[in-house]
Amino acid sequence: MPAFTVVGLPDKAVGESRERVRAALGSIGLALPPRRIVVNLSPADVLKEGSHYDLPIAVGLLISMGVLQQDELDEYAMLGELALDGTLSPVAGVLPAAIGANAAERGLICPAVTGGEAAWAGAIPILAPPDLVALINHFKGNQVLSPPQPGAIADTSPYLDLRDIKGQETAKRALEVAAAGGHNVLMVGPPGAGKSMLAQRMAGLLPPMAPEEALEVSMIHSVAGLLDSGQMTRRRPFRDPHHSASLPALVGGGVRVQPGEISLAHNGVLFLDELPEFNRPALEALRQPMETGRAVIARANSHVDYPARFQFIAAMNPCRCGHLEDPALACSRAPRCGLDYQAKISGPLFDRIDLHLDVPPVRAAELSLPPPAEGSAEIAARVAAAREIQCLRFADQDIRVNAEADGTLLEETAAPDNEGRTLLTQAADRMKLSARGYHRILRVARTLADLDGQDSVRRLHIAEALSYRRIAPSR
Repeated sequence: MPAFTVVGLPDKAVGESRERVRAALGSIGLALPPRRIVVNLSPADVLKEGSHYDLPIAVGLLISMGVLQQDELDEYAMLGELALDGTLSPVAGVLPAAIGANAAERGLICPAVTGGEAAWAGAIPILAPPDLVALINHFKGNQVLSPPQPGAIADTSPYLDLRDIKGQETAKRALEVAAAGGHNVLMVGPPGAGKSMLAQRMAGLLPPMAPEEALEVSMIHSVAGLLDSGQMTRRRPFRDPHHSASLPALVGGGVRVQPGEISLAHNGVLFLDELPEFNRPALEALRQPMETGRAVIARANSHVDYPARFQFIAAMNPCRCGHLEDPALACSRAPRCGLDYQAKISGPLFDRIDLHLDVPPVRAAELSLPPPAEGSAEIAARVAAAREIQCLRFADQDIRVNAEADGTLLEETAAPDNEGRTLLTQAADRMKLSARGYHRILRVARTLADLDGQDSVRRLHIAEALSYRRIAPSR
């Protein structure tokens, strides 16, 4: 009996491709033969997901029907969704598919809308037909499909400027240090102190992404379906999910194991406002990616590894009411409410944050002052100079900034002088720093020395690094 069956663990979208393929072929005047048709998606024990199987299934049928020749298509990988009228609709993941095809020495066939995205993969044969008819005519010799051009670099609006913030000079200095060395930051202060405004200007202090960094970010955004017309950008990602975000939304996962916010913030900034209000398991899931720079998502039917080297910026109130330090505004449970509220942040997560800032409220007299003379451009220039020093220092290492250096490398590059080591040893004993906390002090001190243009870490740098370290709240 005539039938059309897709086997090989297809999900709902793949199973429905039968009707889309049947309608698309019918729209161009081709009918499926009255036979039993079986499409085998190999390997059979791996779940197949998504609508990008439509085009390969349709092309396979056209080859079986004698419309196209198999030897002409053996050199191509292909993906794309078919509309009922035969046009090709965009799908996610074209850029990594093109890079994979390049590595396998194959060309790529994809929808015309995503041709500019695929062209970023390099000099490989790429066909980007708008519909099935154009693809058939190309291989029949009736028309020629021109290779697509790489998508344009997206025009980016200017970053928010630190000059907009009055006061908070200590916090601005800490953001400069964090941007220069890639350090994580936690800001604690009452409502309205400017914590969110400071975090939103962090991306403007970072240098533009290198081409390889932009390609990494674009590949992740391509898998997530966030690339617009194949456009790439040199702008650092800035992700600020709401505190109601679930663990899969933050780290990645779901039925199709999509990248989460930490992967979408790769090579950029992840800002979590109202940190204690986030789901506790979601926050604890950040601990491993913050150390390794990878989000390893293991599920029963899949195992996916996404890059997640992000700069973590968090903000929180000192207590639930937010006015722990002001007796006139604090609630009746102070100071116990502050201890309970801050205890929602676990010690291991707290220990992984390099800079801890107290952000006091801005006085009314400061609001009436003229804008500060130094803005983001001046600070970004110093950050770029410090990062250039780090690039030269770690030229033969798979390390970009001081925050990624390990203990052995730190002892070689960030060893303080005798006075600095004595101060650090005494402070570590008094503050009961862990080995991780000890090394994070060294990393921050190394960044401070780079900002000063110093080859060695001195006591002054150790002292300033210690000033950014808070003792974890009692549990």
